[in-house]
Amino acid sequence: MPGSRPRSDSSSAPRPAERFTLRRPAVFGAWPTGERLARMQRSPQFVDGQFRNPVPTRQMVRGGALSMARTQLSREGRLRRAPVGRIPVHRPTAADRGAPPASGLRLTWLGHSSVLAEIDGHRVLFDPVWGERCSPFTWAGPRRLHPVPLPLRDLDPVDAVVISHDHYDHLDMPTIKALIPTGTRFVVPLGIGADLELWGVPEDRITELDWHESAAVGDVTLTATPAQHFCGRGLRGPQHTLWASWAVAGPAHRVFHSGDTGYFPGFADIGAEHGPFDATMIQIGAYSEFWPDIHMTPEEGLRAHTDLSGGTPSGTLLPIHWGTFNLAPHPWAEPVERTVAAARATGAKLAAPLPGKPFEPADEQIVDPWWRAVALPPVHGWPSWAAGVASGDAFEVVG
Repeated sequence: MPGSRPRSDSSSAPRPAERFTLRRPAVFGAWPTGERLARMQRSPQFVDGQFRNPVPTRQMVRGGALSMARTQLSREGRLRRAPVGRIPVHRPTAADRGAPPASGLRLTWLGHSSVLAEIDGHRVLFDPVWGERCSPFTWAGPRRLHPVPLPLRDLDPVDAVVISHDHYDHLDMPTIKALIPTGTRFVVPLGIGADLELWGVPEDRITELDWHESAAVGDVTLTATPAQHFCGRGLRGPQHTLWASWAVAGPAHRVFHSGDTGYFPGFADIGAEHGPFDATMIQIGAYSEFWPDIHMTPEEGLRAHTDLSGGTPSGTLLPIHWGTFNLAPHPWAEPVERTVAAARATGAKLAAPLPGKPFEPADEQIVDPWWRAVALPPVHGWPSWAAGVASGDAFEVVG
């Protein structure tokens, strides 16, 4: 009858999880279902209903929350966690973007963990985050400390977008949506394909990999390799998407991207199976004594780089996961300063470019401490070395 309420049909009413999904903001991603979920459940990394690291891993040390809160509220600490001036960026020119790398391999660090790798005629974009905040909200959460060096509209097409894991500072929904019309492929760890499909990526352009699985994009092979981290996006409960580092091999060059990870012995195995690497992109920022298992310190990052090359550092180390977002209690410039010190102590070849500045790992790397001009100096002053010296040269500490 007109005006009467429709009769309830309990057989078609959404279950509690489904009702939650209907209200769930798209930025939180989607629950894997069907064959995608079945494949996840067959993974050796999927144990007792969720993905797990091979060894027990703490996201936070026991009893550390209160101490961390005190540290975060320290006025002196807050001042040092951000730059005191405008971070300089390099705006890649048409010439930068148009000419192929003379050596066949060129890297462009775009800030945080976003890196464009031009390798043997292919273009691979790691963890692209063009958003103003790494957060599910546009009005809250860690805000970008420097502008993106290259607007997405000026980014030439890439052959593959590679994602390390689903945290907001690595998987940015607006950026993914903006890349869909370019026709690129997306290569991601298990489970993340559900998020991408929800956001509009066609299923046939998504490749999901477990650790040790590979996908070919043209003449380049992308392999998901282990990492020691975790996932988390919204109120999703168990670890239902996988995290990974990545080994990328072309006909003539090889590179490694760590994603986020704590230090673990598996780097040596990755290097033995997939190296030697011409360049490694290693997470060296957002570390803390409060979460030592899931992020590396700069010295651990240098150790990982060394492990990847069989115990003696080789190839060029590009420090990533620093400088763009304030995500940990350490001073803003400390990650790169400590990485430079560790590299010089071991003779490792290091690149520390401005965000957006392309470089070829085969070239001599000149380390110019550009970050010092916009950072508060340490209490005892900056370590001293001549600006413009080649990486690997010695330096003295002042004060």
